[in-house]
Amino acid sequence: MPTQARPSTGEQAKQHAFAQLRRAILHGDMAPAQRLVENELAEQFGVTRASIRAALIDLEAQGLVERIRNRGSRVRVVTVDEAVAITECRMVLEGLCAAKVAVAADDEQLAELTDLGTAMTKAVADGDPVTYSDLNHELHTRIREFSGQRTALELLERLNAQLVRHRFQLALRPGRPQQSLNEHLAIIEAIRARDPKAAEEAVRAHLTSVIEALRD
Repeated sequence: MPTQARPSTGEQAKQHAFAQLRRAILHGDMAPAQRLVENELAEQFGVTRASIRAALIDLEAQGLVERIRNRGSRVRVVTVDEAVAITECRMVLEGLCAAKVAVAADDEQLAELTDLGTAMTKAVADGDPVTYSDLNHELHTRIREFSGQRTALELLERLNAQLVRHRFQLALRPGRPQQSLNEHLAIIEAIRARDPKAAEEAVRAHLTSVIEALRD
């Protein structure tokens, strides 16, 4: 049977455009302050301008796009002050998630976190900050998922999406991965020890360090 063509209008078209634009922003293919021209994007993704406009409105609600009066849309620039405020919110939510994982994680989940810590250690030893950054993101994602705290997970996904540029820049800063590694290993160790209070404190210590690095 022939492959069914993707609709160019309607909800499915909007969702396709939304997913593609979000991925491009999160992967750095679209830089902060880059203009988002509806005509060009509609042609690129094979959808109508109306679908692009609807997708941009949803991305604006997620804090990834901003609409400038009489000038259209652009990728939102997240200032250092905003990044700090977002990280302060992450501190509470991710601390909660880590505490829950310390209580509820099964042996397979603990092994996965341990393996991530081993891979992060290797990335730092190999001088590979890009791989380390990806593993860093993966560790935080797994802790959120293993916590079973759906509300915190959804809020954190939205908050973290706005920090991609800052996270990548920190990973490339000389000496930062080495410092960050020890903080992440402390989180993993506290979770493995089934100590919710220590796990939460380790997350808070790590994100306090992130805030200091952002302000530096």
